[in-house]
Amino acid sequence: MEVILKEDILNLGYKDDIITVKSGYGRNYLIPQGKAVIASESAKKVLAENLKQRAHKLEKMKSNAQELAAKLEGVSLTIGAKTSSTGKVFGSVTNIQIAESLEKAGYNVDRKLILLKEPVKETGSYKAILKLHKEVSVEIPFEVVSE
Repeated sequence: MEVILKEDILNLGYKDDIITVKSGYGRNYLIPQGKAVIASESAKKVLAENLKQRAHKLEKMKSNAQELAAKLEGVSLTIGAKTSSTGKVFGSVTNIQIAESLEKAGYNVDRKLILLKEPVKETGSYKAILKLHKEVSVEIPFEVVSE
């Protein structure tokens, strides 16, 4: 089943992408949640017209994402966490703590755009990926230290 996404969905696609999903996933989740519409011929024509009209706006969004990526290129974060004597973190460090740390550094980044490859459960050095745009992503190194 082909659907047109109405918003960015991690590991599936970006807004206005035409993707193929299993019909149950489309009918029972994406369409009722308002995350997608069925990609009929008329919907595809409307999408093409909307993309043509929004091309300038999308280019501006991409350039803003590239500017932010250039600013974030040299940023390194230090995140304090409560740990045991062996260095294990109580709980884990998530994208919320990384977003708060970036906010303190003066960068306003939505926590939903931050992706961690594996759960951070010990002190040490790690990397987080910021997906600022579908074509622009930045890798931010961060260190987890004991408080």
